[in-house]
Order: sequence, then structure tokens, then C-alpha cells
Amino acid sequence: MATGSSGRGRSTKARAAEATPVVSGTSSSTSVMPAGGQYLDWRQNPLDPMAPIAVRSRAVEPDTSKIRLGPLEKVYLIWMVGGSCDGCSVAATGATHPRVEHLLAGIIPGLPRVELIHTVVSVECGAEWTQNLFMAERGELDAPYVICWEGSVMDESIAGEGYWMGLGEDPQTGRQITSLEWLDRLSPGAAAVVAVGTCASWGGIPAAKGNPTNAMGVMDYLGKDFRSSFGVPVVNVPGCSPIGDNILETAAAVCLFLNGLAPLPEFDELGRPAWLFGETVHRHCPRAGYYEEGVFAHEYGDKECLVELGCWGPVVQCNIAERGNVDGHGGCMNMGGICIGCTMPGFPDKFSPIYEIAPGSLLSSTTSRVVGGFIRKMRYISKVDKNLTARWEQDGPSGFGRSKTAPRGVQKTIHKFYSKYQHSREGGVRTYGHSDDSSGRYRFEGGH
Repeated sequence: MATGSSGRGRSTKARAAEATPVVSGTSSSTSVMPAGGQYLDWRQNPLDPMAPIAVRSRAVEPDTSKIRLGPLEKVYLIWMVGGSCDGCSVAATGATHPRVEHLLAGIIPGLPRVELIHTVVSVECGAEWTQNLFMAERGELDAPYVICWEGSVMDESIAGEGYWMGLGEDPQTGRQITSLEWLDRLSPGAAAVVAVGTCASWGGIPAAKGNPTNAMGVMDYLGKDFRSSFGVPVVNVPGCSPIGDNILETAAAVCLFLNGLAPLPEFDELGRPAWLFGETVHRHCPRAGYYEEGVFAHEYGDKECLVELGCWGPVVQCNIAERGNVDGHGGCMNMGGICIGCTMPGFPDKFSPIYEIAPGSLLSSTTSRVVGGFIRKMRYISKVDKNLTARWEQDGPSGFGRSKTAPRGVQKTIHKFYSKYQHSREGGVRTYGHSDDSSGRYRFEGGH
């Protein structure tokens, strides 16, 4: 087993104990602090909580009581960061379908257990953490590994004598190793590379016009011809931050593929999960009906469509409106906020200035007002009619009503003709797609 560099001071007794093996190979007979109080680091005791998880995981006997589906008992998930705010990590921890803890526990049928190597939430740190990466590079892991990259890729060739993002150091020379170098060294052997968040997918805010780092997305950096060791191109899960369930659901789908239990999930031409990003925000927005009828909010807090407050929902591919932010709750439009296009490759430059009305809304909103205004009036008339029973044609039954009389005048005439036309075909034999009248109109009709 490779030893690497622990980076920690050790006592003379601990160093002297290196020649004495203390690991029996089972978790029940090994302890971090053996009798006598002598401290042993992870080189003598791989079950030390501060040991690299790649070492700890290998030392634990597999649970043979579980029925395994597929050849993989586990996979390693290496989470690395570039130009990031860590918002994507926060989003992932809030996922509920599936939950992070369920993946780590390996209790989801068909999915291998996930051993997480994360820059923030891993127990080990420093040299012990980077030891996992060295083992992955040397092919010493006992299971495939997947790379999840958070944040934009910053061009280290223009960093001068410094660096943009460091991630550990070379134990032999002390040289700083950058996140980008780790991506270069580990991506060829990865089972899959997943770009998490808009910064990782497209470049995002760090790659906005005028940035000094020449930032870009993982897909742009690795190139369109990149394929993982399992033949998978870069997978993109955009969002600023993404919906946690989108991250974990995509990861689970990829793991099912790696385990041989499902085909490769469907991705669109930009590597996004097609089932998550195939529709626009507007199509599933709870306020979309107001747009259809030409009714728009005038200020934040109004219940109507937010397009004239700067919402880009009609052209943005995202499922936030129907999925919510955490466990089905929240989400931009659901909570009264506009869509600023954060999942799209053109964000933020092509959606700036944010909170200003989109240029195209002048045409679309005006058209919606003209057509939708007529539709809204016709629907109102129909609604009034459908709120009446046959007994209520003369007087309304409720004391809550402002008027206790039935519709009069033009509205009553419209209701009469509407009802006559609606029931004009009752009792006829008709099927959809067939018509024998001169109008040629197709109708669903009752038959016998």
C-alpha cells in the first residue's frame, strides 16, 4: 500500500511502531488507540478516522448480508473545485431524491455504495485527503471513480508565478498542485466526469466578459472529443446553484449505467440530462396561465406573470418551477422571484442587465394582452355559466353573492346559445377523427 506523506508530526514511539503490524483485516478487532495509549497513524491503522477514505474503505470487510445487484459494490466520488462559491456543494447536501446519506450508506437498490472524497465534508484533510487523489492516479483504488467538478476552470497558464486554485502539494518536492492539474491527471481514468453547476458547465459568473482568469467550463477545457474510461462525454448539470435533486438524480442514473443495470441516460446536445432540462421554465410555471390571458405583475408580490418584471422563463431550460428547490418546496417563480437564466450557457452576459425587461417581451407581451384579453373575457362568461345549477337559473343561492340574480341581457343570451351548441350532438354516433358535416370539424361525441 502506498504511504504518501501524512504531513503530521509523530512521536518517537509512533515512528518506532511502524515496523509492527497491528491491522488484522477486520473492523471488529482494530482500534485507533490500542491498549497502552500508544497513538498509531493511518499507516499502521487504516481504520483511523483521519485516514484517507480510499484506505479506510479497503480495510472494511464487505457486507455479505446484502443482495448486490450488479458487479460494483462501491464507487469513489472525487469532488474537486475550481472557481466556486461552494453553493453547488450546499445544494447537493439538501437533495432528497435520493439523499446523500442514502448513497453513502449504499441502501438504494441497484446503486453501488458511494465513497465520497469531498474538499469540504470529508473527515480527513491535508495530505491525508490528497492521498486519495494520488491513489486514484496510480490506479490503486479498489473501485471505479467518478469526478464531480464544481466551479469554473481557470487558466493556470496566465497565473504568472502564482496560481488560481491550489489543491494539495507534491509530497516529494512541496510544489503546489492546482485543481486544474488534478483534473488533467485524473480525468482520463475516471468512469465519468460530471460538471456540477453553471460555472462548471459553461463557465458561469467567473467566465463573464472581462474576467482576468480566462475561465471556462469543464466541457470546453477537456474538449468535445473527451470520453471517460467508460466512454461517457462530460455530463453537465447547470444551475446557480443547481437543484440538489437534479445533481443526485443525475449521479444515480450514471451509477446505474456504470453498474450495468440501465442504459446511459439520455442527454441533450449540450450534455444536460434531457429529462430535466428539456422544457422551459415557463411551460411549467404556476403563473403561466396569467401570461396566456395577458395579465402581468406590476411589482414584486403580485400573483400574476412576472415577464414584465424581467423574467426570462419563456426561453430558459430549467425544471425549478415544477421540482422546487429543496424537497419540492421553494423555487424562483414559486416564491415570487423572476428567472434570471442561471442554467443557460449565456448566463450572465446574455441575461444582463438582470432585472431589466427582456427586449422581446415588448412584442410577446403586447400580443398576449390583445389575444389573451379576449380569451380571458370568454372564459369568464363560461365560468359564470358553469357556476350555476339548473335550479339557479333565476336566483343565486348564496348569501355571500353580491347579486342574487342570474345572468341577464347579453350574458344570458350567450349562455343560451353556448348551451344549445354544446348539446346539439347529443345521442349521435361519432368518433374522433370522423365528421360528416359541411364544416369538417372533428369532435368528441357520445355514441351507442
